[in-house]
Amino acid sequence: MPIYEFLCKSCDHKFEKLLIRRDAEVHCPDCNAADVQRLMSACSFGSSDGSVQAAGTSSCSSCSATSCSSCGGGGN
Repeated sequence: MPIYEFLCKSCDHKFEKLLIRRDAEVHCPDCNAADVQRLMSACSFGSSDGSVQAAGTSSCSSCSATSCSSCGGGGN
């Protein structure tokens, strides 16, 4: 079940909400307004070595590859 990020257009409160149905009505937890906008959330993932990286970023410091095995660079 995805967690979505919202911005209340009435009070500018930013909040997250776990939604079972994507079309469920969402209300601001501060002012109870239904005039909310779903935001684009950045996602990240954890690797087996325990590091966390934002999706779409490179793990290699010497090029734009996502794996240092492709270029032999320094990486993290």
